[in-house]
Amino acid sequence: QVQLVESGGGLVQPGGSLRLSCAASGSIFSINVMGWYRQAPGKQRELVASITSGGVTNYADSAKGRFAISRANARTTVFLQMNSLKPEDTGVYYCNAAMGSGLGYWGKGTLVTVSS
Repeated sequence: QVQLVESGGGLVQPGGSLRLSCAASGSIFSINVMGWYRQAPGKQRELVASITSGGVTNYADSAKGRFAISRANARTTVFLQMNSLKPEDTGVYYCNAAMGSGLGYWGKGTLVTVSS
């Protein structure tokens, strides 16, 4: 099993920046892909960015050029640097770990609100 704990959310003005962190513990060496997902009010959860165990990254079109996913500490921590934030980036951001077995784990999420 894997436990995921997100942090770093908050209220930020349009154009501002936030850095989200996801701390993973447990069977971290069985993780294939870690990703950040966003669920906006009244909408489905959607992928924002992901990073594979080999370091390959993938971004939603809305995140390209503004967000950057990275990891540190031998895969125990994954970051999402978010710049030039827009009101439409508002939502709960969830960390996800996709295992080689096909199982997936979710954190409880951290709220990001972009508003003036």
